[in-house]
Amino acid sequence: MPEKWTGRLVGRMHNERITYEEVAKELGVTRNYVSMVLNGNRKPPNAKERLQAAVDNIVKRRKSQ
Repeated sequence: MPEKWTGRLVGRMHNERITYEEVAKELGVTRNYVSMVLNGNRKPPNAKERLQAAVDNIVKRRKSQ
């Protein structure tokens, strides 16, 4: 079962129009891996912090352009 933070992050990604592919590229992993983490099938250490930072970086980059 996914954790609550994943739902909030997916909601933010939706609002910011950020795809799993973009997050995967930012982290250097596959889209499928991002999906597994957000769906609760994988629970790597620091997942919440790493994924949130990736989304933050994408948003900052877009706003600076």
